[in-house]
Amino acid sequence: MLRFEDALREMPLIAILRGLRPEEAIAVGDVLFEAGFRVLEVPLNSPEPLRSIAALVRHFEGRMVVGAGTVLDARAVADVAMTGAKLIVSPNFDAGVIKATKSSAMASAPGVGTVTEAFAALAAGADVVKLFPAEMMPPAVVKAMRAVLPREANLCPVGGITPDNMAGFRAAGANSFGIGSALFKPGMTPAEVAASAARFVAAARA
Repeated sequence: MLRFEDALREMPLIAILRGLRPEEAIAVGDVLFEAGFRVLEVPLNSPEPLRSIAALVRHFEGRMVVGAGTVLDARAVADVAMTGAKLIVSPNFDAGVIKATKSSAMASAPGVGTVTEAFAALAAGADVVKLFPAEMMPPAVVKAMRAVLPREANLCPVGGITPDNMAGFRAAGANSFGIGSALFKPGMTPAEVAASAARFVAAARA
């Protein structure tokens, strides 16, 4: 089984597929995998998200870490766990969600906006600290947070990340990135997603 930390080590990018439909999930997942992505999430405010997640889990078993995003409560964590997913991503910090996530043997990536929230999330068991929205936390802020947070903490800016601004965040101490609408929007063809994915993977490898 591919572990979350190993998947991020191989390619430090999380594909956020907001608006993904079940009938296109495998085709989109395939082009992301071929481009080099090893982690993807389907936000729960997408059409029939649990169907898409379950299909992706089955299709990529052992090859890709599949999870859910925009997870706001413990009940939703339980629903996602039933699909076999291995990752819970939230826009906010909620200790109850992290506890439920870890109890279900899934990786936790809660959203934080301050150093205080980041420390609290790590203490609660977060595997990744999602810096969200990254538009409000430019590299200078990430650098300041990196200076005080534990060295092993994985800082993952999300929101407004592009191939052009990744280098600045990496230099400031970011470890990984969540990529949303710059990678995938509803209505994009698999070929269009593949082209976007290639640009992000090239930037990550640079």
